Amino acid sequence: MCQALSLSLCCLLKIYSSMDLPVDEWKYYLLQKWSLLPKSIQLTISTAETLSDIFLHSSSLLQPEDEVFLKRLSRGYLVEKDPNAPLFYRKEGNKKFQKKDYTGAAVLYSKGVSHSRPNTEDISLCYANRSAALFHLGQYETCLEDIERAQMHGYPERLKPKMMLRKAECLVTLGRLQEAKQTISDLERNFTAKPTLEAPSCQILQRNLHHLKMKVQEKKTVPETFPGAVTKAFEDIDIREENKRISSASSSVGLCTDPVKGRYLVATKDILPGELLVKEDAFVIVLNPGEMPPLHHGLESKWDTRVTNGDLNCHRCLKHTLATVPCNGCSYAKYCSKECLQQAWELYHSSECAVGGLLLTLGVFCHVALRLTLLARFENIGKVIKKLCDEISNKDISLPESKNLVKTLGDSHGESEETGKIVEIPIPGCNINGKYENNYNAVFNLLPHTENHSPEHKFLCAISVSALCRQLEAASLLAFTPGLKSSKLKAAVATELCADLNIWGVAMLRHMLQLQCNAQAITTIQQTGSKESIITTSRQIRLATGIFPVVSLLNHSCRPNTSVSFTNTVATIRAAQQIGRGQEILHCYGPHESRMDVAERQQKLRSQYFFDCSCPACHTEKPKTAAGPSWEAFCCNGCGALMQGDAVLSCGSGSCTGSVSRDQLVCRLQHLQQQVGMAWKLLRNGKLEQAIQQLLGCRQDARSFLSAEHMMVGEIEDDLAQAYAALGDWQKSASHLQKSLQVVEARHGPSSVEMGHELFKLAQVLFNGHEVGGFVQPHTPAMMCCLPTLPKDTRPIDHEWEYLML
Repeated sequence: MCQALSLSLCCLLKIYSSMDLPVDEWKYYLLQKWSLLPKSIQLTISTAETLSDIFLHSSSLLQPEDEVFLKRLSRGYLVEKDPNAPLFYRKEGNKKFQKKDYTGAAVLYSKGVSHSRPNTEDISLCYANRSAALFHLGQYETCLEDIERAQMHGYPERLKPKMMLRKAECLVTLGRLQEAKQTISDLERNFTAKPTLEAPSCQILQRNLHHLKMKVQEKKTVPETFPGAVTKAFEDIDIREENKRISSASSSVGLCTDPVKGRYLVATKDILPGELLVKEDAFVIVLNPGEMPPLHHGLESKWDTRVTNGDLNCHRCLKHTLATVPCNGCSYAKYCSKECLQQAWELYHSSECAVGGLLLTLGVFCHVALRLTLLARFENIGKVIKKLCDEISNKDISLPESKNLVKTLGDSHGESEETGKIVEIPIPGCNINGKYENNYNAVFNLLPHTENHSPEHKFLCAISVSALCRQLEAASLLAFTPGLKSSKLKAAVATELCADLNIWGVAMLRHMLQLQCNAQAITTIQQTGSKESIITTSRQIRLATGIFPVVSLLNHSCRPNTSVSFTNTVATIRAAQQIGRGQEILHCYGPHESRMDVAERQQKLRSQYFFDCSCPACHTEKPKTAAGPSWEAFCCNGCGALMQGDAVLSCGSGSCTGSVSRDQLVCRLQHLQQQVGMAWKLLRNGKLEQAIQQLLGCRQDARSFLSAEHMMVGEIEDDLAQAYAALGDWQKSASHLQKSLQVVEARHGPSSVEMGHELFKLAQVLFNGHEVGGFVQPHTPAMMCCLPTLPKDTRPIDHEWEYLML
């Protein structure tokens, strides 16, 4: 039984990320509960045909002791405000500030803000300290906002002069001279009327004030900075001609249905590479919490100082910020502004706030499912309730079963066999006018694939949703009415919705099952590195999980013709190549031909998306050679030819007679990886000469048994390029980067996103070394010209680094 339980959990963990489903303790608990159920009950749930039956049978098994266990797990997440935390975080922030780690200090001050109550000295001090960190980071506008917040929450009079001097410096730097003069005048007047500082401090402050007055006289008013305006203009680029039948899509896109494919998008005209096809704001997003602290059992781990996604991004719009504004009721939810805070509260957080720890325990998918159901309140309530009741009544809401149905939206009609007349055939998710919109109706019609999920998974989701519903009901949070304006409508809806909690449970279960195939991982590039360093490192991270109804219409191809990128909550789809009229518009769900062989791709797509891929890449891909792909192959130490075989490898050239055990070469590769890891640590610690010597030794060793296009060879060359760049030896850096490029091209292809990143690094090296054109391969200029039209992809990118332009 234990072995079967472990296998069931392993299957779940392979499909989902660690944040999608509930914490492991709850998964183990429920899977064990499932294994102990009588076979008859397991069979009833396994063979249930409707979501309603699955939910009702499963939720009836939720016992009080189960809820007690779940509550204990939830209490491990500190989402309530702790009055002792602000002082702790302020002290820790001060330590970072003294070491000139202003970013780290700002994050810790923000944590202090999150635990503070409004209109207290704690919150005002945290805001003031954060304003100082932001000032040193050059974020003057944000610094001014924090100064205003500190004042609003009652910043102590005795400390105000220093903060007001900071305000005046910000205003001078921003060219807002009239405001600066007024602030300086007020400050001087306060000095005279109420001297609050000791003599030495007062003298220093007055001296700084005098210098600032001199700067005001010399400085002229400056307009808004040009780069900021350019950035905003770029982000505001919209679709040239919007589609009248598909919201957020261009007029070049049409919607079709097919009994095999379901709904999908096609080109209604010839599309050029780089053309913007879809620009859609998410219907719902939930910020991925990132690496959350372990469940605490003692004070030593009570307050966590690590930085997570939730510390750096707005929980509503995902905007990156070091100056978060906290929810007044909990310490977890943070926003970029009061406007985002208010919108989130009115839309969903008023219901979520009291159960934040439970939502973190139950995972992102359960949180998204709840938020989707909460947002249903703001659309046609009668229609939503009817849809939910239809689900309970087992009415069919799947695609039409016509064997010959292939229809494009825009020509949405067919011929009746009985009358011969043209009749309208509705496409699921479209409104009564035939338009497919970004709304709850479209989301509801995304397929949950109920029949394909394992019984254990459906049981886990149903019990989790049921536990959440009971907690919300106990906290009187299922009125579902804060966004409704009419008091009569509120009363009517509250009565109707709360009369049957099962309706909302079924809705949330439906959404939770939909997410496996329809959720989008919203990604961003996270950069690290000090301001003093000429090198920054970057990696792609999963920032949030979102639902995009139009993007969800795209079918998969292992060789896609589009590229998807994200700007905060907005998904942008562009053509990555020419797409002919009538051709299907395709997206990669993750398994790409340049990253996995066909067998691995098929397995991943079958386990997560429940289909066998038949795209051209899967049909035409050649079987693996005996040597394996070049980026994983071993080579003969004598002649350099690729080694072939399974457990025992021999030279592929036939001229060498030696053989070697694969296990022996794998052990050698593992040792080499350890040596490269040691070199990387030396590089990160600034011991550049030692790192280079270590890497040169690793390169020599790699040449004796690895293919020239092996991934480890590319990593070594890339690390050498970074080390020489840090020394300012741009010529050697470019030489090693060229060799790394060969590996990347062999592994991912000449037109891949990974190749684009490497070429961008090479361009920076050549620019800094004044060697533009000196090292570039013949095909590179053409690729460089294409880069602006191909935004960053959503697939993971390995360790990256970049150079700052000098």
